[in-house]
Amino acid sequence: MDVQLDELIKKIKEDGVAEAEKSAKTIVSEAEEKAKAILKEAEEKADGIIKNAKAETARMEKSSEDAIEQAGRNLIISFREGINKELSALINAETEAALDKDALKKIIPDVVKAWTTNPNAQDISVLLSEKDLKAIESELMSSLKSHISKGLEIKGDSSISSGFRIGTKDGSAFYDFSAEEVANLFSAYLNPKTTELMKKAATSIAGKETN
Repeated sequence: MDVQLDELIKKIKEDGVAEAEKSAKTIVSEAEEKAKAILKEAEEKADGIIKNAKAETARMEKSSEDAIEQAGRNLIISFREGINKELSALINAETEAALDKDALKKIIPDVVKAWTTNPNAQDISVLLSEKDLKAIESELMSSLKSHISKGLEIKGDSSISSGFRIGTKDGSAFYDFSAEEVANLFSAYLNPKTTELMKKAATSIAGKETN
């Protein structure tokens, strides 16, 4: 009886251990599978985070590059406009100085005579600044006496600071030799040239930086 009891107890123990080992293996296997799934999910999330971070970094780099490029363009444009403004002011000043009373005493009679070679040119009017008219009126009257007798008018115009305008009295045809208009002609030529020079300078700087 004792032998049978011992064998029964032994069998129960063996069956229990085998069952426990089987359960343990199942638990370990399930745990490993779960661990693999968790690790895979974590890796996928990490890859996604890295990809998003790279995309955001690239976007920020592109945005920064665009901002720097735009700032550079703005700087060049501002600098160019500043140069054009200074040059225009210089041209205006120099043109006005060049068209002083001594120059006008020589230029106006020559222009009037050239204008009146056209037989259809009648009723001519010369306009100049009131300041210049006061300074050279007697000289002009003397040198253009014959033309004045034929209807030539020489008048002051408050809208002219320097230089002169010549044309028909009705305004149907005229030439503008005022300092402002002459300076504008020079500036219109100069500004595109300045822009071209600035572009060349910017290209040259960019080329040196890449070398």
